[in-house]
Amino acid sequence: MNPVFASILGISLIFLCTAIGAAFVFFFKGKEISPRINRIFLGFASGIMLAAAVFSLIIPALHDENTTYMPLWAVVAISIAIGALFIWGIDKLVPHLHIQGKEEGIKTNKLNKTSKVFLAVTIHNIPEGLSVGITYGVALANWNNNPQAALMGALMLAIGIGIQNVPEGAAVALMYKGETGSNFKAFLFGTMSGIVEPIAAIFGLFLAMQIQVIMPWSLAFAAGCMIYVIAEEMIPDIKSENSHFGIWSFIIGFILMMVLDISLG
Repeated sequence: MNPVFASILGISLIFLCTAIGAAFVFFFKGKEISPRINRIFLGFASGIMLAAAVFSLIIPALHDENTTYMPLWAVVAISIAIGALFIWGIDKLVPHLHIQGKEEGIKTNKLNKTSKVFLAVTIHNIPEGLSVGITYGVALANWNNNPQAALMGALMLAIGIGIQNVPEGAAVALMYKGETGSNFKAFLFGTMSGIVEPIAAIFGLFLAMQIQVIMPWSLAFAAGCMIYVIAEEMIPDIKSENSHFGIWSFIIGFILMMVLDISLG
């Protein structure tokens, strides 16, 4: 497969999956996802993201052969911390409202509820898009070494992120349907909530392609961003006193992404 076409396909996939999830508003009669289903979605998504951070980003960063100026473990550790601090800073500055109802960022009355949720999803999607773009950029930059394996690894990450984008797009669109009562507007809003992902992916792709020396830094940075989102936003909401559906879906998501990445990547 042509590497440029493969990159376009993978980056487009993560946005398409958000649109597929948003299309659920045309089939769901309700205006929101039940708490149990939401915990299952969150658990599955966080499991996929954690496995992707470890197997698609951190481990490849630890195997970089061009970094000789300092220990690789130090590069990866510092980059993960910087990535987490980056998302933490955005969290504290940008006013946003998580789907679960938790409001963060600078307080303002100029934004309505739906706008704040849109910003929350944008913050969530930035590291996902970066991670996909960076892995494709690394694959293209190392095309002469092991082209098929590099592209397959990037594709597996895009598929994993795409899988967890489906329930996310559905949750945003259904919430907006409850606000407006319009299926079409809710679909557009849910779809556009994922627009930052391909933008961040393109930025990450060109960054990784052009500046090879920062490859382990960029991979681990994206992993740090994703780990922060998982720990701060997703894991606290998957546990229920009455059931463990969210925890089991987390484990299933982690196993699925691990198997995809190792067996096919």
